Amino acid sequence: MQKRAFLKSLGLLAGSLPMLSFDSANPAFDPKTLLPKAIKKGDTVGLVSPSSATADRMQFTYAKEALEALGFKVKLGKSLMNRRGHLAGTDAERAGDINEMFADKEVKAIVSIRGGSGAARILPLIDYKAIFKNPKPLLGYSDITALHCAIQAQTGLITFHGPMGSGSWNSFNVEQFEKIFFKQEKVTFENIHAESDDLVIKSNRIQTLKSGKVEGKILGGNLTVLTAISGSPYYPDFKDAILFIEDIGEDPYKMDRMMSTLKLNGTLDQIKGFIFGQCSECEPGGGYGSLTLDQVLDDYILPLKIPAYSGAMIGHISKQFIIPVGAKVAMDADKGTISLLESVFQQ
Repeated sequence: MQKRAFLKSLGLLAGSLPMLSFDSANPAFDPKTLLPKAIKKGDTVGLVSPSSATADRMQFTYAKEALEALGFKVKLGKSLMNRRGHLAGTDAERAGDINEMFADKEVKAIVSIRGGSGAARILPLIDYKAIFKNPKPLLGYSDITALHCAIQAQTGLITFHGPMGSGSWNSFNVEQFEKIFFKQEKVTFENIHAESDDLVIKSNRIQTLKSGKVEGKILGGNLTVLTAISGSPYYPDFKDAILFIEDIGEDPYKMDRMMSTLKLNGTLDQIKGFIFGQCSECEPGGGYGSLTLDQVLDDYILPLKIPAYSGAMIGHISKQFIIPVGAKVAMDADKGTISLLESVFQQ
């Protein structure tokens, strides 16, 4: 189908949205920001598993009950409980659930039940045309970074890096979810600290790597997943972006190797700001010694001379920020804050 006819069928010729080719073989694809439609209590959300299988059957119950407690009706993906090796079904099955949920008019948002590994395998099988025609929120983190990046690169749709369906829905996460999705507030993300009788606050402390404030599109996610799709058509354009990353279970030498990938592929030289979240279980291992994570960040980030800080509540932690991937934000490296500057939903 010719591009003009396709765009006319979408009613976009007179609009401001980009003329999208959806050519996964075209790494020069440059979409503009696409806002998802807003959701409300009573809507139906789809529960999918794009990555690893869930072994404990109670996790399906927890996820369904949590989403219902948030006020939603829940539709389970056809392949949600499938298994092929460590994966939640074949690549075609897992991609099929994503495609069906985006195409389903009844489903208003999509939530991943868990991460793990395997989402990158399904990226060539995703129907990006259907996503563009049916923009809706997608929520998840960790391995779901692959989907956030691919959807951003191929459609420009804002997706949400945050709690999984079977994850922790504590009061912090629930309140944040309601502010972002139901009240549509322009939230400022700022670390909270656990109560302690210690003279010094030690929980969720930020470290300013380079002072300053900056505005830009926020992109990123799990560092391991992000570097794994580097060089593909599913890697976002980081020009003038604010990069946020997090990880779990990686020795500092592995973090160093992945940060070097971001340097060598040009990502670090393009960004305007940098935010490091939490790296859970990332202590040095054995051998002849190790760089510290602080040293790794200093080596790659300080020479950029851009506003940067670490310690944000982003990552494999129970209380975590829900970051709208692709949204325009302002970051303050001295205060350790990220503020939404514009609505992230269609009005």
